[in-house]
Amino acid sequence: MSQLIPPTVLPILLLFASNVFMTFAWYGHLKYKSTALPVAIMASWGIAFFEYWLAVPANRWGSAVYSAAQLKTLQEVITLIVFAGFSALYLKEPISWNHGVGFALIALGAFFIFHKWS
Repeated sequence: MSQLIPPTVLPILLLFASNVFMTFAWYGHLKYKSTALPVAIMASWGIAFFEYWLAVPANRWGSAVYSAAQLKTLQEVITLIVFAGFSALYLKEPISWNHGVGFALIALGAFFIFHKWS
């Protein structure tokens, strides 16, 4: 593990990077609906391959400082952040108020996962 990046930050950075790959793998083909489905599946699978090279180390190294529940919560919150940007910038589908409320409720759930109760 890198000594330049704190062990609490490195998994988060890797999860952000892996989510960029996974979001493109899962949703990037929506701009190319005329492409044959088997081609889209293979392209998505190829992109997802690189996502695993980031996500697996993120979770392995992250488990030294976060619980499994915390790692999963980080993954889901990061997924929503990356997806919101992807949806608005790449797919040109803006995030509406109800999406924002739903995301905020998920963030509230994340607060409870990370909050230490006495």
